[in-house]
Amino acid sequence: MTERKPPGVDFESWVDKQIRDADARGEFAQLPGAGKPLPSDLDSTYDELWWVKRKMAREGFSVLPPTLALRKEAEDALEAAANAPSERVVRRIVEEINVKIRELMFKPPPGPPLGLKPYDVEEVVRQWRERRAER
Repeated sequence: MTERKPPGVDFESWVDKQIRDADARGEFAQLPGAGKPLPSDLDSTYDELWWVKRKMAREGFSVLPPTLALRKEAEDALEAAANAPSERVVRRIVEEINVKIRELMFKPPPGPPLGLKPYDVEEVVRQWRERRAER
């Protein structure tokens, strides 16, 4: 907007007129977020990195300490092993996560302790076989 407020016109009424004119031209019709509720974090304290956190949440990205990230990965690996199509795939999944667990066991990372030990591949395969037999 390059128009200047004419002298003698109340500022509030001039702004209202600009908004009404823009609305009549349809300039507000296709704005992103139109018709959506305002974010619920408006009452929280100001955070300089709000935009980084919002983008990370939108893209499903998070930053965890290495041990917590590995705990989550280990849980996901066991679930993937339980749903694996073959024994060979179960072994590969468990052996790959065991390598990562051993690496973190022997070099202490920053953050909370890992609290995991390598999985017994044969035990995981046995459990997988039992679940397959029940189906």
